[in-house]
Amino acid sequence: MLDRIGTGCLPRTGWTRLIATIALGACAAGGHAQQTDDGPGNLDDALRPIVEQHGVPSLVVMAVRGGDVAAQGAVGVRRAGRYEPITLDDRWHIGSCAKSMTATLAARLVEAGHLKWTSTIGETIGTIDSLKGRLLPEYHGVTLRQLLAHRSGLPQDRAPDPAIWPRIMSLRGPLIEQRREAAAIVLARKPAAAPGSVMAYSNFGYVVAAAMMEHATGQSWEDLITAHLFEPLGIASAGFGPPGNREEGQTAKQPRGHRMGRGRSHAIEPGTLGSDNPAVLRPAGGVHLALRDWGRYAAAHVAGARGEATALLRPESWAVLHADEQHQGYALGWGLGERAWAGGRVLTHDGSNTLWMAAIWLAPERNLAVLAATNIGGDAAAAACDQAIVQALKALGLLAPQR
Repeated sequence: MLDRIGTGCLPRTGWTRLIATIALGACAAGGHAQQTDDGPGNLDDALRPIVEQHGVPSLVVMAVRGGDVAAQGAVGVRRAGRYEPITLDDRWHIGSCAKSMTATLAARLVEAGHLKWTSTIGETIGTIDSLKGRLLPEYHGVTLRQLLAHRSGLPQDRAPDPAIWPRIMSLRGPLIEQRREAAAIVLARKPAAAPGSVMAYSNFGYVVAAAMMEHATGQSWEDLITAHLFEPLGIASAGFGPPGNREEGQTAKQPRGHRMGRGRSHAIEPGTLGSDNPAVLRPAGGVHLALRDWGRYAAAHVAGARGEATALLRPESWAVLHADEQHQGYALGWGLGERAWAGGRVLTHDGSNTLWMAAIWLAPERNLAVLAATNIGGDAAAAACDQAIVQALKALGLLAPQR
């Protein structure tokens, strides 16, 4: 059985971990798409019953093997109540699946000499005049790697803390300054545990890590991840927040996130209140991109996990990103495990801001990545993504089709 590793997500409200026991084996339809000389297998017919069963506006899935698309499908509409079909070129908010991107950016900056994995809060943002005396001494020795592995001592933050959330929501001005102020807010509170002692899934840990990167380079996380990750991988569709945001000069013809109300899905316009988490939190889960571009990113991680030479990072950097140093089932932005269908180890994550849902699985021994997304959140959306991934695996012959 292919079950979800509950690695957490970044909802807009009520930061809730996806249930670890959600099964990826109970499927609505058998997938029989086969890759041909004409291109990847089409999974649309396998996705339609899943969309109907779970009531999601749309559903997309893609399997990438050896850097090539092996199977794909896209079914549904960009917004409920309108006949505006989605396409494989549309963009999807991937929530906390972007955490591994922030960790990968950190690896690039370590290789460039801007930071070390052992760089600490105290010797980086702790030297900023506006933050001096505001960060508790207990955090001064916390390292970049500990932040990305959720071992900083910060508490779990899947539910907004009313003691600090209004202050986070009220932050304004340049994002570099916002992230410094957010770091000051969260690092002024007593640690929930001794730093380095336990894992506690912390979105704000990734914000603090991003603030360290920004301090080391003088550039915003947005500019850094574009220059050091998206551009080298040829990813042109990536942006921040929900897709279709006119303020960022994007086309409005993109999927909308949805919220359930009175038994039906309601599209939420990007840029409106409640359409996403505050921009200060983007390093923890505020990226959107097209499925094919997400597949390019996934393929780079698969190659790195296989020990193959890549232009993006050195082998030792890939090893750090994928290592479970503390035997906690989590590396740097990736949940870890083993699955029979994968021939061994898997790297996985899921993400949601409650209006979108996304999931990614890497199977290095199969040279394979499978990713899925939908434009609504919740348990039904998670199940739909799970079942879409199962259909892709069945189409590739890695799981037996239903009888």
